[in-house]
Amino acid sequence: MTTPATVRHLHVGPDFHAEQHIHPEPASFLRKYILSTDHKVIAKQFLWYGLFFLAVGGVMAMMIRWQIAYPGTAFPVLGQLMWPQSGGVMPPQSYAAFFTMHGTLMIFFAITPILIGAFGNLLIPLMIGARDMAFPTLNLLSFWTNVLAGLCMVVSFFVPMGAAAGGWQSYPTLSTLVGSPGHGQTLWILGVFLTGSASIMGAVNYITTVVRLRAPGMGYFRMPLSVWGIWLTAILNALFVPVLAAGVLLLFLDRVFGSHFFLAGAAITKGGGDPVLYQHLFWIFGHPEVYILILPAWGIVSDLLSFFSRKPAFGYKATALSMSVISLLSMLVYGHHMFVVGMSPLLSQGFMTLTMLISIPSAVFFLNWLGTMWRGSIRFATPMLFSVGVVFVFGLGGLTGLHLGAISSDIYLHDSYFVIGHFHLTMAASVLLGAFAAIYFWFPKMFGKMMNDTLGKWHFWLTIIPITVVFCGMLVVGYAGMQRRLYNYEAYEFLKHLHPINVWVTRAALLLGASQFLFVANFLSSLISGKKATENPWEVGTLEWTIPSPPPHHNYDEIPVVLHGPHEFNNPAVAGKDWLAQDEPIGDEPAALEAAS
Repeated sequence: MTTPATVRHLHVGPDFHAEQHIHPEPASFLRKYILSTDHKVIAKQFLWYGLFFLAVGGVMAMMIRWQIAYPGTAFPVLGQLMWPQSGGVMPPQSYAAFFTMHGTLMIFFAITPILIGAFGNLLIPLMIGARDMAFPTLNLLSFWTNVLAGLCMVVSFFVPMGAAAGGWQSYPTLSTLVGSPGHGQTLWILGVFLTGSASIMGAVNYITTVVRLRAPGMGYFRMPLSVWGIWLTAILNALFVPVLAAGVLLLFLDRVFGSHFFLAGAAITKGGGDPVLYQHLFWIFGHPEVYILILPAWGIVSDLLSFFSRKPAFGYKATALSMSVISLLSMLVYGHHMFVVGMSPLLSQGFMTLTMLISIPSAVFFLNWLGTMWRGSIRFATPMLFSVGVVFVFGLGGLTGLHLGAISSDIYLHDSYFVIGHFHLTMAASVLLGAFAAIYFWFPKMFGKMMNDTLGKWHFWLTIIPITVVFCGMLVVGYAGMQRRLYNYEAYEFLKHLHPINVWVTRAALLLGASQFLFVANFLSSLISGKKATENPWEVGTLEWTIPSPPPHHNYDEIPVVLHGPHEFNNPAVAGKDWLAQDEPIGDEPAALEAAS
């Protein structure tokens, strides 16, 4: 008779084991912590790296908001250190550089490393029952290529004429030698090209790992939705980051070697050359990039809502398929960013129709989130609060996106603060809250300690309230006609009446920034003296919680056999608890074994 232990740790065929060796743990400090190929160590490296740039980008955001609310007033302390020649007041060129680098750092060097680099590395092998990534050395190269990219961005602040100032999209001619003659813009291009290369390395690794190294019984529709989100993100990265790389490479050639791919006057003097071509290349990548960033958060939130509602995820397959359909449609809607560039009206109508169409699968999984929580036995732990926060802010952001997907309203709202508010609700707020939910939930798995739940709840409320005020306030001033990127909007008579709203938005932004010190204190104190985590502190059934925390170097002594989905709660065949592990047999073991195969 097959015993439960045999079912739970079934020995599988030699071909599978050939890809699942147990490698010896490295002995030297350098190989263990710096040049490690262990996915869990690389996940921690990406987390620290992303949190660093999140802090840098966040400080820039505070200084930008200060200039908007109090133009001509020195930013406390930092202003005097950075611009003593102007009495601590941010000059116009620095303002342009700050909003450019804020967007770049937050998207490519904070959100991407945290959600894709850190949690992609941590979760994929652990959740699918693998011992490591398919290509551990490529994983190592991906992280250190990212570090090199970050160094390019940091160095760009210290070169003559300062950092890039052409916007985070860096449209020509603002980003050509005509608009940005200094070396900062060139370093920006190098940094984006290198971080794109690192993303492609990671994407190849993630895709291969999911396809090749899933444990026996781990079918695609038994994978946690977190893995679905990260896997779909990797597919989009592999397909569309090369398009961005091509665009910035051509821009680099224009700046350094005198070519004229994007020079506005080149059509008259030399033939060729069109700055709008760069916009096409950028947004062919740029709209899938929206989903590249949000898909991991969607997957994580879908899992956490089920875990803390103590219910199976409502419409699990529909959610996975909706995310897949959104990934597919995201390739076809980029033109809604370009309604005002003079495209053919017929082409614009096609992009508008596809943009409205993508809202259907988005609504499906949003309703599935609500269905998961409906009548659940909800545990309001900190990760659950942040997950519910994602549901709230993404709902606001998604609804405001409909105004920008329609040509008639977009023409009015384009390049206004309404776009900034919408983008930040769907991206900054949703992704930031999703990242915090993931950190609080998987911190015990990464470090073997529990974060303080009381501090976490204070952190949540002091984040969700000001973040809503900040980005909804941007919607209001944008609808009133305030354009983005204005150094001093009060120079325009018709915008002066918006000053009180901008002041309140800035105060909320400063409170939002200050509240993150609660997270920093909680994170560091938990690392040093946090309560030791039990093996399964959240009482959930996904595979990573069936092994010790933090996991051993090789993750699994025996590759688990997956018998169930990731959200098995309140199964009547289980006595004494309300959850069932994915590799835990119930009932007739031979039947379970047959199902697993």
